[in-house]
Amino acid sequence: MDGPLIPVADDPACTGALDRADALRADPEALSRLWQDGRVLLVDAEGRALSVGDAPYAPRGGELSRGPGGPGAAIFLGLDGDGTAWFALDAALVAVDAPERTDVRTAAASWSAFHAGVFAQARALLHWRRSHRHCGICGATLGHERAGWLGRCSGCKREHYPRTDPAIIAAVTDGERLLLGRPSSWVPRRYSLVAGFVEPGETLEQTVAREVLEETRVRVRACRYLGSQPWPFPGQLMLGFMALAHPDEPQVFDELEDARWFGPAEVRRALEREHADDGTGPTLPPRVSIARWLIEHWLAAVGG
Repeated sequence: MDGPLIPVADDPACTGALDRADALRADPEALSRLWQDGRVLLVDAEGRALSVGDAPYAPRGGELSRGPGGPGAAIFLGLDGDGTAWFALDAALVAVDAPERTDVRTAAASWSAFHAGVFAQARALLHWRRSHRHCGICGATLGHERAGWLGRCSGCKREHYPRTDPAIIAAVTDGERLLLGRPSSWVPRRYSLVAGFVEPGETLEQTVAREVLEETRVRVRACRYLGSQPWPFPGQLMLGFMALAHPDEPQVFDELEDARWFGPAEVRRALEREHADDGTGPTLPPRVSIARWLIEHWLAAVGG
């Protein structure tokens, strides 16, 4: 591995949009105080945030519950840099509305990084709550504790926590070309990297090799982790890799309708179509995705 094993400088990737302030989750009195001036991000049943222009509509808690009130059914997300608390709440539970409703992909492209990050967290947590209403052990209903981060079974008392499903995504290269593919369900001409879920009992590196082989019959020789991205569709964590593979001819089966090797010049032209689409060649994922970041990382590595 190139470079020092121990980091020698601060890395902004280690800082989240919010301080999640775990200790406050078990302090309902403190949360009630923070609620009054805290911001509440409202998300509807389709996972869209109530919004105004290029920002979420996030009223203060005191605007939603007069008097003593309190967080109630809201999930405490954390504190921003000014110490303001942020909460997530099902929009159906309040008698307010906003001019617009924004999905998380649009927010990632048009909102500030801070607002998009808070929305991604809120959407994932509210989806978990909506889709996990009953205990998977005994079937009894779940009640929520710790500011919405813990579901406790009313029957067997088991604890349930929000899920994050790990998935790999890999920029696979034979040293000169990049492997890209597309499923038939995507918009025409869109190509991206091979991705897939981690299975029980395997390492991330083994997942990279297995998924690439299953989807394209290309054999991975080695891989290296580069970075990650939360992917709230509905609750994945994408783990990005650069992988070196044999120059096998790609073959496709059920998951992909096409997969092939692309040279640096082809990848550059595909990137340029984001601004000047000629309507004929392949296009690549938008800038908000880790796939795009990995593709650009590969292009820079091969001198592009």
